[in-house]
Amino acid sequence: MNKKLINIIILVTLCTIANAQSSRLDSIKEKNELKVCTWPQYYGISYIDPRIQKIVGIDSDLSAELAKDLGVKLKFVQSSFPTLINDVNTNKCDIAMFAIGNTESRRAKMRFTTPHLESDIYAIVTKTNKKINSWDDIDKRGIIVAVAKGTYHEPIMKKKLKNAKLVVIKGFKQREEEVQSGRADVFMTDYPYGKKMIDKTDWAKLIIPNKTYHLTPYAWTMAYGDDKFYDRVEKFISDIKSDGRLLKLAKKNNLEAIAKYK
Repeated sequence: MNKKLINIIILVTLCTIANAQSSRLDSIKEKNELKVCTWPQYYGISYIDPRIQKIVGIDSDLSAELAKDLGVKLKFVQSSFPTLINDVNTNKCDIAMFAIGNTESRRAKMRFTTPHLESDIYAIVTKTNKKINSWDDIDKRGIIVAVAKGTYHEPIMKKKLKNAKLVVIKGFKQREEEVQSGRADVFMTDYPYGKKMIDKTDWAKLIIPNKTYHLTPYAWTMAYGDDKFYDRVEKFISDIKSDGRLLKLAKKNNLEAIAKYK
């Protein structure tokens, strides 16, 4: 056996031992606190309800269930899609739980759990927009399509659009403002956020693809390198799918149509 191979084996062994000795799961239990990164503007997922000033949604509910299963207190840590990767990898939180789209570029930098939701892409236009009445009207010359920076919609629409002009907006709220003002014709979103626009505004119209456009599984993320914590979260996901908690909370948040029960 050559020296290089021996060194690799030693390194892997040492990493395995260190991982077993210093799992984040042990630290969570020792500190009696699970820190969960959340984005509190994601309707149906992790959204601050202005009436009660508390975070509501399926992933906020499931965060509470995970903390309860671990027997520790829950602490929400504010995050966002643009800061997510850095937040996860700098120990700002133990796990990010706000329906994060599992994409190749993100997988290279964060470890994804088994998905619990899955959404296609949807579009929002104003009810007064005369140019877009169906999905086929979007990718045409003269149409301006907005996406939020840092979301998975950005690389997908860059690849998909052939004729329309794509603009990348820094914030989610700004997408709405661009469309409502007429500076953009349409913005791309997902099922939960599309529901928010229909439920919470009187100007938005939802455009649904006439066939599957681009399904994306949603999951939670954490830093690489801690199998013990990862495996415990995977057990939790398996449990909520089999014991009915995922179905119950999906129905509570009107997301049963996109929940993955198996």
